[in-house]
Amino acid sequence: METESEPYVRLATLRQLHQVVADLNTARSLADTLQTVADGIVAGLGYELACVNLVRPDGDLVVAAFAGSAAAEALITGRVGSRPSWERRLSMGEAWGELRFIPHTEGWVLIEDDVPQWHTEGPDPRFEDEWHPQDRLYAPMYASGGGRELLGVISVDRPRNGRRPGPWGQEALQMYASQAAIAISNARLRANMQRALVRLEREQQALRASEESFRQAFEYAPSGMAIAEMGGDQHGRLLRTNDALCRLLGRPAAAMRRYSFADLVHPEDVGTLLRTSAEGGRAELRLGRRDGTYIWVSLRNSVVADTADGPRFLLTHVEDIEERKRHELQLAHRASHDSLTGLPNSAELRARLSSRLCERPHAARETAIEALDAAYESDTEHIFGGDGFDFETTGVPYDHHVHAIAPDSEIDDGTKGLAVLFCDLDGFKSINDRFGHQTGDAVLVEVARRLTTLVRDNDTVARLGGDEFVVLADGLGAADAADLAVRLRNAIILPIRVGGRGVRVGASFGIGWASCGMSVEEVLQSADQRMYIEKRSRAKVHRRAG
Repeated sequence: METESEPYVRLATLRQLHQVVADLNTARSLADTLQTVADGIVAGLGYELACVNLVRPDGDLVVAAFAGSAAAEALITGRVGSRPSWERRLSMGEAWGELRFIPHTEGWVLIEDDVPQWHTEGPDPRFEDEWHPQDRLYAPMYASGGGRELLGVISVDRPRNGRRPGPWGQEALQMYASQAAIAISNARLRANMQRALVRLEREQQALRASEESFRQAFEYAPSGMAIAEMGGDQHGRLLRTNDALCRLLGRPAAAMRRYSFADLVHPEDVGTLLRTSAEGGRAELRLGRRDGTYIWVSLRNSVVADTADGPRFLLTHVEDIEERKRHELQLAHRASHDSLTGLPNSAELRARLSSRLCERPHAARETAIEALDAAYESDTEHIFGGDGFDFETTGVPYDHHVHAIAPDSEIDDGTKGLAVLFCDLDGFKSINDRFGHQTGDAVLVEVARRLTTLVRDNDTVARLGGDEFVVLADGLGAADAADLAVRLRNAIILPIRVGGRGVRVGASFGIGWASCGMSVEEVLQSADQRMYIEKRSRAKVHRRAG
């Protein structure tokens, strides 16, 4: 039965409970909140000692806050009790609602477990509801929601009135534990949010620093850099170029944004650009400058993304290789051209002639085509299979090669072929002997110039060696080749002035024809033999005339 003073005690306790619950929401951090929970039990609920045990990520409980005894706080704060030991305690004794009370008559079995504990000393109780020094009272704290996730446990020791808490005291402690659980959950949430904000800010700072670093590396790179779109209608369009690339191409950045590399590349290098436009692609090609000239560059591509799922861009590094390329071309020219006359040398002549010849003669191909025509007429479905030409069935591959054929040298029947004019200078040795090799070299240079002047742009004039020259002229008939030989000979025999004196050399020409099925040496040997035939014939005529 409630005494007269109990309503006043309850009202005072309610005021104190209200105040300490309000204090729970003023703490700035999780550590402050945990200490406020412990302090509120001592200051507001009338217990001499209070300990807050918090569940760690591994499931065990750590003493996170203590109030009521500085000595006890220093001794057990930070110590850990295992989860099984705590679950054992929360399943013993008497259940006071959510609270768990373990009287001293049962608690002796817990003295040796690993849960950190502290209790006040005092005499044994003299009456039934008096608090014993080894009584234990726990208030579990659960997270809000239906899962009843354990956040921690509040343990208290010895009420100041020396008596076990009655129904009102039990209800007050349970209410406080519930509010403490909310405050701890909120503090954790705030702490997580603060950590996330700090982490986000650090990531943003790192991103800004990375972007600034990339911007500076891009803008101030000594070689050209460009960023282009990937995909879409504007695929390949230049979005951004650095100063080095603008200077290299002589174009302002605003103008560069109107182009793609495909717009700037040399027409002969478009295929090279397309083959190397993907990730990791490399190419050496020519880009057009504003003044209409072209410069050799090396392109190296890499793909970058704006965000994890954002658009992708092509980052291209452009390096000026004009000097290296010029040097390479000079070396290649030296290797393939005669150092005295600048004409293609013997190796280059053979390479050009070889590119026009195949091992299969023209007649063999005609026979194969006739066989295909016959097969087509007799068994179209077998050859095409309903899907197209069956190369394996026919055994003859598709061939874009235009076969070189030899026209009849006796009768000009209109057939055009690749004429090979073999030229040997007459009397050159005597010039070397009489006037020296310097004069002989000047004669060879002048002969090379005269030969080059009289042929077409796509014809080849090569120095085979010594005083021997070869002219390759495609698309000529027998009469055309003979006429060209006469014109070349007439140009060579004109006087050549060297060092104030005029010297003359003669020239003998032999006309051979390149034909598929012949080797390069066979073609040259054929023209050489015809040249000697002509030389002997002219020598006989000269002797008769003498």
